[in-house]
Amino acid sequence: MEIGISTFVETTPDVHTGEVISHAQRLREVVEEIVLADRVGLDVYGVGEHHRKDYAASSPAIVLAAAAPQTKRIRLTSAVTVLSSADPVRVFQDFATLDGISGGRAEIMAGRGSFIESFPLFGYDLDHYNELFDEKLELLLKIRASEKVTWQGGHRPAIDNLGVYPRPVQDPLPVWIGSGGNQESVVRAGLLGLPLVLAIIGGSPVQFAPLVQLYKKAAAHAGHDASKLPVASHSHGFIAETTELAADKFFPSTQAVMNVLGRERGWGPYDRSSFDSARSFNGALYVGDPETVARKIIHLRKNVGITRFLLHVPVGTMPHDEVMRAIELLGTEVAPRVREEVTAWEAEGGEKA
Repeated sequence: MEIGISTFVETTPDVHTGEVISHAQRLREVVEEIVLADRVGLDVYGVGEHHRKDYAASSPAIVLAAAAPQTKRIRLTSAVTVLSSADPVRVFQDFATLDGISGGRAEIMAGRGSFIESFPLFGYDLDHYNELFDEKLELLLKIRASEKVTWQGGHRPAIDNLGVYPRPVQDPLPVWIGSGGNQESVVRAGLLGLPLVLAIIGGSPVQFAPLVQLYKKAAAHAGHDASKLPVASHSHGFIAETTELAADKFFPSTQAVMNVLGRERGWGPYDRSSFDSARSFNGALYVGDPETVARKIIHLRKNVGITRFLLHVPVGTMPHDEVMRAIELLGTEVAPRVREEVTAWEAEGGEKA
């Protein structure tokens, strides 16, 4: 069972002071967070790609590369790369470069993205939303499989027997598929034999169990060994010494971000009762003391089949020292609890990762 962190490198206004941190400062803070995550024994750190003012990471590979020489074992992934509006050649080159710098620890998490700013920015039509992803994923996997590439599609100039460099240390370079819970996307990942990441940020996490089974069924149908395909979750949360302290610290910035997004997307207001419901044992928020969060992750592993858990923290701007403390607690107290119980459960006949 792998445990890690994901971030969108947020630069939202501080809910208490109104101050907006600079992109430069927040990027430097995230590098510090990655280094700490490695030091406390976490397995993976993911940086999400966005192209708007309230997020600072438009190029996850560069952020991760800044931390790579300062880390030893932690895996470094995008979370996600918005492949639909990107050039797969450049994506592969960027992450192959990161793979070289890190000594073989890079991963790509490919997705459509839940924000649309990158499409007009790079000259793509949202009417082609689905076909762009399908075509570009096909090209990315073709580049991964072969040094020399011949390819033709409808949204990018053709490639005629050209080499793509550098080549990564890992062969193949890991490519995961990120999904918000769409059946079509999990089936695609299964048929291709690619690892799956589910964004479990609302409702009850156990409701995602049928999607995991659908994914594995599709993988087996295509001739892949479904038992060897990892499944990850990306879920919001925060850890502090006590559950009430964690909730009180995490709620204000989370509420502010959720209400901004709610106004953009037509959601209802996000209030404390919604937050408290979501951080209950069966909810999708992983907020609490180390024991509370560990129990929820273990429950997710046993009942949904997740083999990698990414805690997304923070959701909106929070004091850097509080985020660092949450990462420390995840690595030193939550992860050991989870690994110990999951290992024992698997030894007793539980489904192995």
